[in-house]
Amino acid sequence: MKTIYLLNGPNLNLLGKRQPEIYGHETLDDVARMCQEACAEGFEIKALQSNHEGQIVDWIHQAREAACGIVINPGAYSHTSIAILDALNAFEAPVMEVHISQIHKRETFRHHSYVSHRADAVIAGLGLDGYVAGVRRICSLAGAAG
Repeated sequence: MKTIYLLNGPNLNLLGKRQPEIYGHETLDDVARMCQEACAEGFEIKALQSNHEGQIVDWIHQAREAACGIVINPGAYSHTSIAILDALNAFEAPVMEVHISQIHKRETFRHHSYVSHRADAVIAGLGLDGYVAGVRRICSLAGAAG
């Protein structure tokens, strides 16, 4: 079984409750379920969320030995965390960066993402379908690699 790490950053534990006009009414559990359903045969999702930057870095380090790819929504850490970027730069498999909202239509400070410097793709503005697209892409890439 190949594992895809689904990493979510700060405040995404409030998905479905926080600003539903931007982020919708589905929860993070709904995201994990959708992503598992989107996996090709032989793939599984390991869904993790933290409000703490160091924990996300630790999970990325763990993924180096355990995952065939990472789908990450770093939340606000997208715009601030060189530590997450450095950890992702040490990860050799595909990385898909996901943003539920279209960050380029929001506040100017959200237009830049450090994570994008490492991501193989950036998916923004597709709502929760962005996660599914990221998972499907990793399944395709990891499946092609054997």
